[in-house]
Amino acid sequence: MSDELTPETPETAEAEPIKQRKNGLYPGISDELAESMKSGWADTELHGLEPIAQAGHTAARRAALSARFPGERLVVPAGNLKTRSNDTEYAFRPSTEYAYLTGDRTQDGVLVLEPTADGHDATIYLLPRSDRENGEFWLDGQGELWVGRRHSLSEAEQLLGLPAKDVRDLPAALAEATGPVRGVRGHDAGVDAALTDKVTAEHDEELRVFLSEARLVKDAFEIAELQKACDATARGFEDVVKVLDKAEATSERYIEGTFFLRARVEGNDIGYGSICAAGPHATTLHWVRNDGPVRPGELLLLDAGVETDELYTADVTRTLPINGSFTPLQRKIYDAVYEAQEAGIAAVKPGAAFRDFHDAAQRVLAEKLVEWGLLGDLTVEKVLELGLQRRWTLHGTGHMLGMDVHDCAAARTEAYVDGILEPGVCLTVEPGLYFQADDLTVPEEYRGIGVRIEDDILVTEDGNRNLSDKLPRRADEVEAWMAGLKG
Repeated sequence: MSDELTPETPETAEAEPIKQRKNGLYPGISDELAESMKSGWADTELHGLEPIAQAGHTAARRAALSARFPGERLVVPAGNLKTRSNDTEYAFRPSTEYAYLTGDRTQDGVLVLEPTADGHDATIYLLPRSDRENGEFWLDGQGELWVGRRHSLSEAEQLLGLPAKDVRDLPAALAEATGPVRGVRGHDAGVDAALTDKVTAEHDEELRVFLSEARLVKDAFEIAELQKACDATARGFEDVVKVLDKAEATSERYIEGTFFLRARVEGNDIGYGSICAAGPHATTLHWVRNDGPVRPGELLLLDAGVETDELYTADVTRTLPINGSFTPLQRKIYDAVYEAQEAGIAAVKPGAAFRDFHDAAQRVLAEKLVEWGLLGDLTVEKVLELGLQRRWTLHGTGHMLGMDVHDCAAARTEAYVDGILEPGVCLTVEPGLYFQADDLTVPEEYRGIGVRIEDDILVTEDGNRNLSDKLPRRADEVEAWMAGLKG
């Protein structure tokens, strides 16, 4: 990475001369060089651009938002770059609310809905192309010769179907605005500061809750993106199986890196930190260190999802025998989890309560634990009443899925976990059994075994559809699939 210049924001660039990095190799810029850099560049403006694929859907989402909050100014920022270390940043990912309403994925953008007599006028505020007159494009750390070309405001208007303005003018405009305002806070410190005396926590939370609940039912574009994410994820799992011998020679990180390659080739990124948990690590629910050994005879719990370029993620788990074959005990535990997942998936249908699939899966797991003698002489009903199965099942059986892996998290309880399923809802069904390595209440041979099976289930008009069904689930199918991939 070249290190000549200090990254400066465009706002700073306009307010004062662009600074050199303290220990840059060039002592300054001659007037002749500065003048040379201002001219001799071709016009690269793009014309006749087609709107992005989801432009019609984002317009409908904004219309629903407008109808919910008439007469109020609504401010939804994308967010800013976050520093990783010194002058390097994490890869940018816009706030879910902003991306959902605009389809835009660039940093520093802000969507503003200005109230009108019959609704709202929506405007997207963006960074324009970096300035060639003041040298920003080659001197600023976020100039286009350093990080790539941005769309012009005119290009953005064509792509997004929204009027676009310079975001550097927005803080002053917001500071002077009057009337009721609601904002999505916590993503852009400048926007938050401009709104600080105009918003209330209660009103902002109502906006956040509405945008979360708006995503409970997916539209056709979102469903297609989730299917794309699941299909790419299945190919990522295949990639992993093909290189398990290399993982055995190195560590879980070989698995992590292999899946990440697929995510970057077919999508934007991984949707969350991949869980590549081999052996006893499979009993840690969110094992993302991925630095442990991969040993034949043990199980690999791989929980991973590709995030598409439009920021919709899959969330799939398979538990695989590293050498290709389950031991009898591994298979017994795996089959119990599979049976629980089958019961859970069967309970996903329109008109069912959200909790039904969780209850169905937990009942099966409780029955198995009682059958195996791990809960003394208690009945299944008593075990469920007291929640004693949770020592080994630990987590809920699923969650909403979409742009966030745990989507719609700010939704009201009555609309989410106490809600009723309807077509277009997408959720995970992921029961598991986890016997910790130090659990003295189970036979020694159980200890260190963790199994989870997870699929992404869409509620349809007449039942459900498994979006991740390209990956096998039954134990014998898993073994045959692995054998086929290993040749």
